[in-house]
Amino acid sequence: MPSGHSFTYQSVTVFVKPSGKEVTEEEKMWKSLFFVILVLLHCCCWTTHGEIFTSIGQMTDLIYTEKELVHSLREYIKAEESKLAAVKSWASKLDALTRLSTSDPEGYLAHPVNAYKLMKRLNTEWSELENLVLQNPSDGFISNMSVHRQYFPGEEDETGAAKALMRLQDTYQLDSEAFSKGKLPVESSIYQASSLHSLHTSSVHSDAVLTVDDCFDMGKTAYNDADYYHAVLWFQQSLKQLDDGEEAVVSKADILDYLSYSVYQMGDLPRAIELTRRLVAIDSTHERAGGNLRYFEQLLSKQLSEMNRAYQPASEEPIQLGTYTRPKDHLPEREAYEALCRGEGLQMNEARRSRLFCRYHDGKNNPRLLLKPVKEEDEWDSPHIVRYLDSLSDEEIEKIKELAKPRLARATVRDPKTGVLTTANYRVSKSAWLEEEEDPVIERVNQRIEDITGLTVETAELLQVANYGVGGQYEPHYDFSRKDEPDAFKRLGTGNRVATFLNYMSDVEAGGATVFPDFGAAIRPRKGTSVFWYNLFKSGEGDYRTRHAACPVLVGSKWVSNKWIHERGQEFRRPCGLTEVD
Repeated sequence: MPSGHSFTYQSVTVFVKPSGKEVTEEEKMWKSLFFVILVLLHCCCWTTHGEIFTSIGQMTDLIYTEKELVHSLREYIKAEESKLAAVKSWASKLDALTRLSTSDPEGYLAHPVNAYKLMKRLNTEWSELENLVLQNPSDGFISNMSVHRQYFPGEEDETGAAKALMRLQDTYQLDSEAFSKGKLPVESSIYQASSLHSLHTSSVHSDAVLTVDDCFDMGKTAYNDADYYHAVLWFQQSLKQLDDGEEAVVSKADILDYLSYSVYQMGDLPRAIELTRRLVAIDSTHERAGGNLRYFEQLLSKQLSEMNRAYQPASEEPIQLGTYTRPKDHLPEREAYEALCRGEGLQMNEARRSRLFCRYHDGKNNPRLLLKPVKEEDEWDSPHIVRYLDSLSDEEIEKIKELAKPRLARATVRDPKTGVLTTANYRVSKSAWLEEEEDPVIERVNQRIEDITGLTVETAELLQVANYGVGGQYEPHYDFSRKDEPDAFKRLGTGNRVATFLNYMSDVEAGGATVFPDFGAAIRPRKGTSVFWYNLFKSGEGDYRTRHAACPVLVGSKWVSNKWIHERGQEFRRPCGLTEVD
């Protein structure tokens, strides 16, 4: 079967009927055969209910009727065998795939291409398998599908996963060809070098490739969102792989149709004409190609005449991939933010590094830390950001994740205009809130945060646990409320968020750093460590330098938990300063 949209499913299932008897696909096929024969006999022989034996002429007609039935029977068997072969083919492929994915589910899904293709398979391709089986209804299979469908991802999930791949592509400057082959940068190439040319594909990710049809569907996702920049990138890649001889369901004409219009939307009329001419050459009867070609040529001719230049028809030379500038968006520090995510633009120098130290921290003679002080490392000097080592044990991390998983829900942000919590494209993760009464581990972690920071957590928000999915991120934001949103935390009655305590509960293979675009810092996740910074000066004024972001997770699964500590109750623990920036 063709790849891509072709049926890549697996595992022929043996269904158990209420009687308890196992019924295979072959048995169901033969039962259906008898049904078809009865139907055909009824349709073809209804006029022979008279005395047939009295007329050889009528009987000879039945000879041809029988031949037609045999032919129909052969066609039916061929169709059933073809269907069964397709189902078995899916089974063989998915048997291998599920063996790989279930050997290390989190590691498998750590690769964003695997995560996207899982969304796509369950949302799109399993439905195609369902439709195939429905051609000869199977109660057992449909029942299973109905039970499990409620847990399937929907259209929004598939679209979201596709957009996440594009976000990773932009942030880490990955070309579509490398991405389609599943080759992604390793961690060291992001944070220890200035480029992303070191690529890897581990064994668990070895099948994380995008087919012609996958690339085409990526392009259509962008196209339907009027994102013609990414549409061009992925339609081009789809066309390239098709031209290289890869099998596909989508036709070259369809790719050229979408690509030519997307290129036109990017303002490249000469190339739109070149692509449309190629489309006409393939399919001269295409419903849009001829009209589009005339329109593009007239439009280009008009533009050139205004420039006093003559229009030269496009040559028949091979099409070269077009390169276009990525459009600007809503985020003013987009370039700086994404550069930091790639490990570029870091403002760490020798002078600053000489002001950073590591030490044992006892929480100003806190009795719980006197015998076992915590290891504290300076991550940045001003604003002061510190990292605490071994702040969470592996056992505590697993308990926190266990408590959080059943209640993870899409993370929200506060709408600055309405003050209402809502989801947003710039925050892609799921979160849960844990109370200390739920388990001694939560109470112990809260107490540890209070001991380390010297701030009371009585007025802090609950411990928030977050897990970032495919391309998971949180674009640059402030943790504290600004003057233009004075009522953000009014209902809490605990003042503004004075400080942030962030626990890293997993290592991340690539991406996922916490970056501060204002002063060019990038903090890498390290399992079991925590970082801490103040969001407000001692005067209560917000420190706008602390605008930060969680970079998209490129490879891996990122788990964090955080405690937002509020002003109320800190009056004697962190007294007010005398100046605005104290």
